[in-house]
Formats: sequence, C-alpha cells, structure tokens
Amino acid sequence: MSDLYRSALQARISKLPMLPPEPDDDDEEAEAADSLGSLPSGIGPAPMQRTPNVDFAPISAASFFEQATQVAVPASGLDVRAYYTPPRFADGTVMVCHHGAGQSALTFACVAKEVTDMSRGECGVLALDCRGHGRTVRTNQSGSAEEDFAIETLTADFVNTIEAIFPDPTTAPTLLLAGHSLGGSVIVRACTLLQEQKYKITGVAVLDIVEEFTLEALPMMNNLLDVRPEGFDSQEAAIEWHVKTNAIRNPHSARVSVPAIIKPAPDDAPVGTPAHVWQAPLRLTAPYWTSWFTGLSSKFLSARTARLLVLAGTERLDKELMIGQMQGKFQLVVIPGVGHMLQEDDPTRLAEVLVEFWRRNERVIAGVKKVGER
Repeated sequence: MSDLYRSALQARISKLPMLPPEPDDDDEEAEAADSLGSLPSGIGPAPMQRTPNVDFAPISAASFFEQATQVAVPASGLDVRAYYTPPRFADGTVMVCHHGAGQSALTFACVAKEVTDMSRGECGVLALDCRGHGRTVRTNQSGSAEEDFAIETLTADFVNTIEAIFPDPTTAPTLLLAGHSLGGSVIVRACTLLQEQKYKITGVAVLDIVEEFTLEALPMMNNLLDVRPEGFDSQEAAIEWHVKTNAIRNPHSARVSVPAIIKPAPDDAPVGTPAHVWQAPLRLTAPYWTSWFTGLSSKFLSARTARLLVLAGTERLDKELMIGQMQGKFQLVVIPGVGHMLQEDDPTRLAEVLVEFWRRNERVIAGVKKVGER
C-alpha cells in the first residue's frame, strides 16, 4: 500500500451496449462534486481556509468519459454508477476498473482518458462505483440498514454488474479487469466467475496491493482514521487537503476524483459538523478488512489469464509473489515517484503499462501463451 504500508510498518504498526449520456448539465456539475480517496500518507488537520481556493476547484468528469449513467443491477439490489468510454471498433476490448475502499470510480478518470487515447479507441474503459461508494445506491432496503462489505458480496456485485451491462457473453467485448487496492481482490475473484459464464478475459491487472504487507498494516488503520479530518468546509478544501498531505500527488486528478468521495453533511448533523463529510463509512468496514486481502496472492497467481501487478515500490512483494515472479507467473511493473494512489499520481505512466499489457496479451498469436500463463 505504498506510503500507507511504509508509515504503518515502520511504526509496527488501504462498446457498453447502450449506456445513455448524462441527463443534463446540472447532473454534470454535480459530477464535479464527487470522489472518495484512500487514507493519506501525510496526515494532518483539514485546512481552515474559509474562502475556497480556485486553484483546487472541482473538474467535471465529462471530459474523461463519454458516458455516465446508473445501471440497474437487480441481482445485487443496486443502482450502480458507471462511467464509460466504449471502444470504437466492434472487436475492441473494454478495461473494467474497480476502485479501492473509500474511493470512487473517478479515481480512474485520468487513466481512462489516457488509455483510450493511447489505444486510439481500440480499448474502451468502464469504471464502476461499488456499493456504499460514489453514486451507487441500494434499491433493496429490506434487511439491515448497514451495507454488506463482505468480499463475496463485493465480488458478486461486480460480476452481476458486468452481466447486467453485457448480458450475452458471446457478443460481449473482451474484458481486461483492473483493480486498485481492495478492487484488486475483487477482480481476481471475479475473473474465475466471469470465465465460468463464458466471458472472455484477456488479463487481470492488480494495482498496488500485496497480501502480506496489507494484513500487517491493518491493525493501524483505525489509528489513521482517528487523525483524518471529520470533513471539510468546501470541495476545494477537500481537494487541497488531499494534495497537500500527498494523499494524491497530482492536483489535476484530485480535482476530478475527490469531490466524489465526499457529500453534503445531513440536515440533522450535530452543530459544528463540516459542510462536507466523507461518503463511504470506512470505519464500518473494519470487520471485513482481513477477509478482503487474505488469500489474495494465491488467487492472483492461479487466475487463468494474463497477470499484471503494478506497485509503487518493490519492497512490498511477499514470499509467494516473489516465488511466482521468479517462475514467470506474472508481469511486475514498479512505477517510481508515486504513492498508493498511483493511478492518480502518474496516470500517463500507468496507462502506458496497461495499454502495453493489453496489446501484448490481446493480440497474441495462436499457440503463444499470454504473460503469466502456464
């Protein structure tokens, strides 16, 4: 987990068939007010600045994706927020992205545009808000009022959403699954389930998550949440805080992604509550943290497709992955100068890595194995 790992451990101690366009400009403006990031590497109080800083004004997602819509997923009882740029060609690939805990699909906004540009439209990008995050909402309110964040539930949500968007596996585009942090655990589990349904999966790309180091860092997560601001006076203040604490090192990306991870404080909030509070209830997900990542390395190495692991530092490879790398079971790429949010910190370099991975494995000659295949 990049800087989160480092600080915690040192002290011993996270062409869609038919997606309609955005309904109107008002919704687009509201989009600029969406995003939820992972815990920062640098921790400190929220800025006390009262006048919003225009240098940190939100940027709409409209220039990064062609479409944004809500997808009804009855099997999961969800209305899922999807951002989509379809491939321009009938035989194109779609990269499906799953964000990490506390984030939103817009964490992939800058990467999505880079991927579609670099691939000249051959590779589209579909990014989804998972349950309890971004603009995805529950449609089935029966049962517990609290969200179920079990890894099995999140994986089923992902698979059910793919099936809702591409209902016929025989006509669906080839899929490349990419997941950041928690999203990495979801996509490696979903890969097998989608293949059982006859979807074509050209590869899985796991972004900055390694089982052993993550599990060692988890005991300090509550401490990190304790020192995180309760909220912010404005969207600009939230963006500024993420940039100045190095939670996100790329201001341009932060201006797109951060507004989606906060929301207006409820009307019945206690006096003194900031105008904007966090969207996702990270502390309520604590009972699930260990199960999210346990078994990740073995599941990644056993995925029946090409495998890519992208990290912000090589010191986080655990023993199982080190052995797997020496055996040539996956491709490893380290991106220097980035933190845990590597997809935001250096979207151009990550897009280069993902497009190269896609080209190498989607266009393979018959009989030639993909990267990581045995």
